[in-house]
Formats: sequence, structure tokens, C-alpha cells
Amino acid sequence: MSDPATTDFERMLRQALTPVEPPADFAARFERTLQNLTDIAADELDAWELGAMRDPRNWPTVARPVAAVAIGGAASAALVVVRVRAGRKKRRADASDPLSYVEQTVKAVADEARRVLDR
Repeated sequence: MSDPATTDFERMLRQALTPVEPPADFAARFERTLQNLTDIAADELDAWELGAMRDPRNWPTVARPVAAVAIGGAASAALVVVRVRAGRKKRRADASDPLSYVEQTVKAVADEARRVLDR
């Protein structure tokens, strides 16, 4: 009673949804890319002069610093998340109870955020 088209579709769907392992160096490349985006955004903001905004002719150039803040902020937040998630197994093993695990995770987030902002 099963339609051949349905079983073929189910087979193709199962094949398409099989898990794929990322390359071994994916995490390092992803972290490096996020760090580069953060650094580029910081450099862009360093080069921007707030005093130049007094002249209306410079107002169209405000898009670059706004984009730098948005991109740099998102990349920095993602970098903190990636680094904190990388150490979760160690924190879980070191934690004596769920509350200490949460405390360690919050401390790790604060430490990583400080490290990213210091660059």
C-alpha cells in the first residue's frame, strides 16, 4: 500500500538530514574569524572622530561606525559564548552542585568578556 514516490521521498529526506561532523579545525577557525571581526570593528571605531559629526556633510559617514558597533558587538558576544561553551565540561566536572556550576559559568562569562574588551 505504500507509494514508491513516498518511500523515495522519505529515503531522500533521511539521507539529507543525517548528521555531518564539522572539520577538526572548525572551532579554531570560527574563533579566529570572530576575533578578527572584533579587532577590525575596534580599529574602525578608533579611526572615527566624534568631533567630525558637527559638520552636516559628514553625517552620511555615520553608517560605518554604527556598523562597526553592531558587527563588533555581535562578534564579541559570539566569541564569549564560544569560549565559555568550550570549558563547560571542565566546569561541570569541577562543580559540586548546580549552584556552583552556575557560579563558575557566570564567572567564566565575566572573565571572557573582560578578556575580549581588553584587546
